[in-house]
Amino acid sequence: MKRVKVSRLLMLLLALTLLAGCGGDSGGAVAIGTPVGGVARPGNAIDVSIIYAPELELYMPQAIADFNTSFANGTNPITDEALASGERPIFVTGRSGSSGTVMQGIINAIIAPNNQNVERPTIYMPSVSHWLALANYQSGRQLFDLAEAQPTALAPVVMAIWESRLEAIRNTVGYEDIGWEELLDVLASPNGWQDYGIEGRQTIYYGHTDPYISSTALSTLIAEFYASASANGFTGRRLGLEQVNDPAIQQGVRDIEELIRHYSQRTTEFKEYIAQGPEYLDFVALEENDLIYINQGLTQYQPPERLVALYPKEGTFWHEHPSGIVSADWVTEEQREAARVFTEYLLTPEVQQVVMSNGFRPANADVELGFPFVEENGVDPAGPATVLDVPAPDVIAAVQANWSFVKKQADVMILIDVSGSMEEENKIGQAREAAIAFLENMEPTNRVGLTVFSDFVEMRVPLANVETNRQQVYSHIQSLKAEGGTAMYAALTEVVEFMNGQTDDNRIRAVVLLSDGADTSDGSVTLNDTIQAINASRNALNPVIVIPVAYGSNADINALNSVARASATRVQSGDAENILGVLQIISSYF
Repeated sequence: MKRVKVSRLLMLLLALTLLAGCGGDSGGAVAIGTPVGGVARPGNAIDVSIIYAPELELYMPQAIADFNTSFANGTNPITDEALASGERPIFVTGRSGSSGTVMQGIINAIIAPNNQNVERPTIYMPSVSHWLALANYQSGRQLFDLAEAQPTALAPVVMAIWESRLEAIRNTVGYEDIGWEELLDVLASPNGWQDYGIEGRQTIYYGHTDPYISSTALSTLIAEFYASASANGFTGRRLGLEQVNDPAIQQGVRDIEELIRHYSQRTTEFKEYIAQGPEYLDFVALEENDLIYINQGLTQYQPPERLVALYPKEGTFWHEHPSGIVSADWVTEEQREAARVFTEYLLTPEVQQVVMSNGFRPANADVELGFPFVEENGVDPAGPATVLDVPAPDVIAAVQANWSFVKKQADVMILIDVSGSMEEENKIGQAREAAIAFLENMEPTNRVGLTVFSDFVEMRVPLANVETNRQQVYSHIQSLKAEGGTAMYAALTEVVEFMNGQTDDNRIRAVVLLSDGADTSDGSVTLNDTIQAINASRNALNPVIVIPVAYGSNADINALNSVARASATRVQSGDAENILGVLQIISSYF
């Protein structure tokens, strides 16, 4: 049987890469209904739309373009033979989307079609089938036939840990099989990393994403419950509601979450963050393909040493990127059959070779595992020794529901520039709106305070639980007016030093700065003073992080970037059109 040639796929990938450099958003996604790769839709085509997990952007546009090109040229892309008389071509459109957000959009299309988040794809391809089971459970109907959902690309969830850290643990304990138990032992050790022969920072830093949005985070959180259950005597194969709701097991998960430096909304950010080196994070939950991506030097930062895949001894999950064909009134039987053809195409050996070249293990058993699955890229070709059983959908939902109880809580000081320059371009109005939106979405167990600055620095509302503090902070934000100079460095230095003093609990400590970033003070407090204040807690259990939000066309981005780099965060744009996007990014840290 003839097959699509790899060289043709790679040529299309190059063409798509060049096209991507000419425009489009930072995610590289295309809207459903938009032709991919410049291929014109045949007039009699059967339309298939797909929303796939963000990591599949590495090869999915290429695969869609090649599939569409074959059909547009009158050729079946699976057999490479001419279409039979009367056989209609298939035309696929697609884009990426965070798995949890897309799942909720599909559910909304069924039960809340007027919701802002509504999705109606033919195929939903999340990172892991947890989301398909949850969609069925949350909607109360079989939106997906789980038995039919064909895996298309395999990737175990790993703890990406710096090789020096993993070797230090192994050398200290005297054995190879490492998991959550040993990582927690580092945290509990009197001198932390120093007891393991590593000088410098004593504490251990960990990171993962939001389990309501991110597949990696959801699988990691379930794995944490498994690990805690096992430590508390659970010997069963499948996690149940009894374990998820057990206070002792919940406390064990809370102990693991105490390792968190901060959270993030998407794995995309953590891929960049951890590449900065061991001084930023010791380990982070990633799909194996992301670890390979980092070790191949494809991130913004060049890793100072090799990251290695720790497959926790307690077990982990495979992410199979299943092709879930939607069973809903917007998908016809003809489209379902066409979707099956596209799924079959993704499993052809030639496409699976391209899948593997991008760091995913092939889902087609006939394709032999090869490069980049080599020791040099920090992975074990054998994969994880222990694979966890996927819990029932109601248990997965319960794990998500427990997230707010087991996650690490935060102290957040909102720091708002109320100088005269914030009156220009209605920057103060935009900052007010963003601060209120941020406040309204904060979890009640976090603590929040409000400080403002112009010529002087004034703490308007001290830190307190959001439940009791929200209305007071809200009232002060509503009344803010812009006047005077901009003592930004003095304000940041004072607030960071104040946050450094909050040591009563093991909580994330953060400053959210909303400013145009142009300091106009007398220079008695400098940018260097601010950086030193941030660096003072660099090696603490909970270092103070500053998240700057820049307002206005004349914002001092250089100064704000310096502040962000000191905290290993990023400057966010405070444009009026981007308030919700900024809100999501900032909120994801906590």
